[in-house]
Amino acid sequence: MSVGIGIIGLPESGRTTVFNALTKGNAATGIQAQKAAHIGISKVPDERLNKLAEIFKPKKIVPAEIKYLDIGASIKGIGKDSSISGELLTQLSNVDALINVVRSFADSSIAHPSGTVDPARDINNMNMELSFSDLTILERRMERIANSLKSAKPDERQQYKNEQVTLEKIKTDLEKDIPIREQNLTEDEQKLISGYQFLSAKPLLTLVNIGESQLGDTAQIEMEMNKEFGTANHRVIAFCGNLEMELAQLEDEDSAASFRSDFGLEEPGLDRVIKQSYALLGLISFLTAGADECRAWPITEGTVAQKAAGKIHSDIERGFIRAEIISYDDLIDCGGFAEGKKRGLLRLEGKTYIVKDGDVINFLFNV
Repeated sequence: MSVGIGIIGLPESGRTTVFNALTKGNAATGIQAQKAAHIGISKVPDERLNKLAEIFKPKKIVPAEIKYLDIGASIKGIGKDSSISGELLTQLSNVDALINVVRSFADSSIAHPSGTVDPARDINNMNMELSFSDLTILERRMERIANSLKSAKPDERQQYKNEQVTLEKIKTDLEKDIPIREQNLTEDEQKLISGYQFLSAKPLLTLVNIGESQLGDTAQIEMEMNKEFGTANHRVIAFCGNLEMELAQLEDEDSAASFRSDFGLEEPGLDRVIKQSYALLGLISFLTAGADECRAWPITEGTVAQKAAGKIHSDIERGFIRAEIISYDDLIDCGGFAEGKKRGLLRLEGKTYIVKDGDVINFLFNV
């Protein structure tokens, strides 16, 4: 199962250019009439899979994937009762995180909708748009709760009241410009609202879309923007969308690496975005290895072994017996499972074992 990330941005921000850079796509850019979302898949770079493949000689290597959705309209006004709001909300509701593309590049041929280029202003404007959307949903739900309480049975009243109190609390903070992701919600409160399409609850990565002339200022831009906007659930990085799109579309990876080096870029922009996305979502990867395939499986940090087994197949989770586990470093050092077992490094773990990043796992099950 791939991780889903929605790409949003105000008009003329370079949103689709960034989408192409992240997915090696060729979606048309600069088209105001785009209505449908662009969807693309990126493979998560993981050198560990290549090392495992040298040992197991698998038929295929399967890295983790991220599915990117370039929303086919401006997010501006999504909170209002417009014809596209429902479609946008449906597209965004199932993503795990959001990327907000904010324009910083200068281009006299592309007019900024607000007249001037001001990334900080645009970040604030997008935060307001997301909050407006959530407030609209909140108010509608709270109205339905109030109506339901009039005829609710005694055993239903407390459940409605608990939800009412939680939504009132969230609404109050939203009106103070505190997005849901930054509100101190309890585990029960988070569970209660998990079924809603709250956009400001999703982890947010802001990409400041810079021009080539700004590449030398990348570190300074990121430092200043994160100082103003960065939190545990919202990070800001500088990203040269047009350059990264051009490099991503080069078939020769060595040539791309050479050009990237000429511009002083230490790693592909895609890699940086994935690292930040994984960090925001609290994701790690466990690995499986064998003659058929070597594969990476993304899970939330803190996931127990039985739940991790369910990422592969629900039958494995349901019939979980135990897990044979060895760390990636130990497996590479041993050169295979047999030597790992001989050295006592291949161990058996039960249902509640907390899976660690880089664990190579073979699940034993019976259904």
